[in-house]
Amino acid sequence: MKIEELKKYNEQLPELHTVIEAVQKSRPLTLEEGMLLYKNYPLEVVQTLADYRRERLHGKKVFYNRNIHIEPTNKCVYACKFCSFYRSPKSSSEEGVWDYTFEDIEEILESHKTQNLTEVHITGGVHPTHELDWWTELVRRVKKILPGIHVKAYTAVEIAFMAKQEGISFKQVLLELQKAGVDSLPGGGAEILNSEVRKKIAGGKAPSSHWLEIHKTAHELRIQSNATMLYGHVETLEHRLEHMIEIRELQEQTDGFNAFIPLKYRNVNNALSHIKETQEEDDLRNFAVSRLMVQNIKHLKAYWVMLGIETAQKSLSYGVDDLDGTISDTTKIYSMAGSIDHPAMTVMQLKQIIENQDFIPVERDSIYNPI
Repeated sequence: MKIEELKKYNEQLPELHTVIEAVQKSRPLTLEEGMLLYKNYPLEVVQTLADYRRERLHGKKVFYNRNIHIEPTNKCVYACKFCSFYRSPKSSSEEGVWDYTFEDIEEILESHKTQNLTEVHITGGVHPTHELDWWTELVRRVKKILPGIHVKAYTAVEIAFMAKQEGISFKQVLLELQKAGVDSLPGGGAEILNSEVRKKIAGGKAPSSHWLEIHKTAHELRIQSNATMLYGHVETLEHRLEHMIEIRELQEQTDGFNAFIPLKYRNVNNALSHIKETQEEDDLRNFAVSRLMVQNIKHLKAYWVMLGIETAQKSLSYGVDDLDGTISDTTKIYSMAGSIDHPAMTVMQLKQIIENQDFIPVERDSIYNPI
């Protein structure tokens, strides 16, 4: 459906003409308008609006990259209720814990040297004893083995803990990481930027204000980043919309976010397993609403490892323009929560998924320059 065809709904849907005009003029939508998108409008209406927005931004292009993840440890000082990855620092290998040495990580990197990678993504548990020097040395070793690689490393939660350990500011930590070779930050740890929700699910880790401050400071240092939103657990639709508005307001100040990434809660092997996962229609609507609410972040990513390949492919018609990358079976965070086991895709597979939806695949670097 084309956006012009939505006029037939004007009489039966409240404020639709105003929402259409806002989308066409790239005006930020209000929380109330976002709630209409979630609750009142048929899915095809929301899809049409989101598809219009993505086409204005990207035409028929859909992006991907060649990347691997390094997850140095799943030992963590925080016990987030949604996390299946977490293991107590006192856990044993029989309980599923790992704690890589530099040599272990170098071996992983060496095994991927022939893949023409453009990005190494580093994040994991908040280790109880590794200090800032350990994390900076890890980045230096990555750069030594893979010269020229883009290192996207450490969530705001990890950075906040480093600052606390060292007794220094967030800015000082970021400057040390930047000097070591960190090129951008991942968007993890945002979860939902509502204090009450974080208290319920996030195990006492860095509050929302710290997450926002760290990303703002990174942007001021010309370190770009992403932003995530974990949805489908104890949050309300209003919490999601408030989260998106906070993200876009920071983007308005700094223009430092490359991509917004809604992440589906998976309910296997964690303390919230009694909560049913969202249905595919809800996932697709959520992507479309995200595209429309966060109108000033250029890219919307469907992380196929978390979402599943089929739903990720469908999301390309709901505002999504990026599918992440090849991964090469290097992440366990979502497979441990019940998503895809041994996640890996070739460039050819990614291209086929994109082309089968009548889009144009574009290989990118980590900050969305076409390769």
